Amino acid sequence: MLLCTTVTLGACESAPPPRAVTEYTSAESVLPDSTFMYECEGGAGFVAALRRDTVWAFLPSGTVALPRVGSASGAKFSDGEVVFWSKGPEVLLESPADTLRACRNNGRRAVWEHAKLSGVDFRAVGNEPGWHMDMRPETIILVTDYGERRYEFPIVTPEEDDSARTSLFQTEAGGVSLTIRLRAERCLDTMVDDEYETTVELTLDGRVLRGCGRALH
Repeated sequence: MLLCTTVTLGACESAPPPRAVTEYTSAESVLPDSTFMYECEGGAGFVAALRRDTVWAFLPSGTVALPRVGSASGAKFSDGEVVFWSKGPEVLLESPADTLRACRNNGRRAVWEHAKLSGVDFRAVGNEPGWHMDMRPETIILVTDYGERRYEFPIVTPEEDDSARTSLFQTEAGGVSLTIRLRAERCLDTMVDDEYETTVELTLDGRVLRGCGRALH
């Protein structure tokens, strides 16, 4: 759980929200309301969301809801046609179209898929100190200092500069100001060797944070 230094609108929720699973772990060993990004043998993959006793599997053929069924081992979910079977750190997915074997969760990618499923439109991350920002239709959530501080701001209409390929957001809440400058240019996160489409610069009450981001919808 994040420690909440809340700038505005609310404190931490009393019940844990849905979360991304960031480790190579099995579906039967985690709490409900978790999101996985599975990478499978042969290069295929899929997103799965565990919500209470149902797995929602997002497949190329469409989204299927798979209720939990009895099994001698592991955690098994099936609608009679598609089977999701978790044993230890690996998952087997059987469907009329294909069988995916040796699927393992990619924790870093699961975080981004979870944000997308949670309604985040744009997500950005930065390092040293670690921070991340989720821009939603009505709010901006900024978590800084490796999760120690959490801020919530209202979303605002950006100032667009087409020639510079930038969007500028200026918002404020609880006496704290936040400026967000998004530039449409290649951005490389050297900590994880990942490439993004947008360079991000935040100014939080005069403190500058730099990172990378991408649109999720």
